[in-house]
Amino acid sequence: MKHLIITALTLAALFASTFVLTRITGLVTAEGIEWAVRSASEISVVYVALAIVALLALDIVIAMPTLTLAIMAGYFLGSLLGAASAAVGMTIAGLTGYGFCRFYGPGLLASIYRNPSKLEEVQKLFNTHGAVVLLMCRAMPILPEVACCMAGASRMPIGRFVLYYMVATLPYACIAAYAGARSSLEDPTPAIGAAIAMTLSLWIAWLLFLRRHRRVMSANGGKTFDIN
Repeated sequence: MKHLIITALTLAALFASTFVLTRITGLVTAEGIEWAVRSASEISVVYVALAIVALLALDIVIAMPTLTLAIMAGYFLGSLLGAASAAVGMTIAGLTGYGFCRFYGPGLLASIYRNPSKLEEVQKLFNTHGAVVLLMCRAMPILPEVACCMAGASRMPIGRFVLYYMVATLPYACIAAYAGARSSLEDPTPAIGAAIAMTLSLWIAWLLFLRRHRRVMSANGGKTFDIN
């Protein structure tokens, strides 16, 4: 398990560095994102949808405030179109990370783990736990990108990846967009409430999974279990 954790932390550090870099340089800011979406809204809703999709798709290389963008999508586009735009953007990001790491990930992992047995262990462990990781990936920032890259690098079947990723992404996009559509500048309560509720729910689910995992590991004498 420690080898899988090392790999995940390595990927997380890589994605976190893009977040730090963009904040230090000021290339991506919340104000700049809001300005871009508002400017697009003055032209056409089509441009707003394209802006949302593009910004969320970039999340795979530049850390973006995913939840904020999904809520903004609902605010400017309404529940249905906002949810669709957010879901499409997040799906593009996920598939990009999966596809890139499916082709180049094994080589990158091989450069981290010179010992083939350790590399095989990492791939086996993610294939065992990958479903839950993808289902819970919206629990915290950076985890979606890490999960998608790990799924690709471990050669998780594309159908299984899409299923688990969409089960996690579609409700997330729909709830956030609905909250944004119900909010206004005068009353942002729905958006704030949805953000808090989704974050807490996903965190609780993640913690419950970790707790169950520790119990099963202890009961099995340290052996892992298959949940796929």
